[in-house]
Amino acid sequence: MADHHLILGGTRSGKSGYAERCGLAADARRHVYIATGEAHDAAMAERIARHRADRDPRWHTVEAPLALAAALQAESGPDTVVLVDCLTLWLSNALAAECWPSERDALLAALAECKARVLLVSNEVGSGIVPLGELSRTFADEAGRLHQALADICRRVDLVVAGLPLNLKTSTP
Repeated sequence: MADHHLILGGTRSGKSGYAERCGLAADARRHVYIATGEAHDAAMAERIARHRADRDPRWHTVEAPLALAAALQAESGPDTVVLVDCLTLWLSNALAAECWPSERDALLAALAECKARVLLVSNEVGSGIVPLGELSRTFADEAGRLHQALADICRRVDLVVAGLPLNLKTSTP
């Protein structure tokens, strides 16, 4: 089982900060931050700017709003920690570009081959009501399926609530 870590949580739960601390605490020579967000409006631009400003300078940032598997493969060296933030933004991008199933499959394959330690940050959206719209239902369903697949291959899975991590799974390497 690969030494990957899935970090789930709600909006503003503290999951990104927790992931960054975990990544920087790891014994690694390189720290790579793969950001998937795109600024389609002023509020999102502000959110992205806040994340960038808060990010420790030891992180080398790679923008990958869509081709996440390719970015992961490019940064998949030994002695490297890669933090992917955020999978649900990436899922939204892939659904909008109508390339979701192939991008999901490529990510899962890339993770299986990845030599780096990978921290995957994603929004847990399955605790609410079933969305009314078709696109929203598809998003929630695909996020849930992705999280289950990732939880199966990740060595560690944590849920972050109010800035506090709750360990859901830890497997020995």
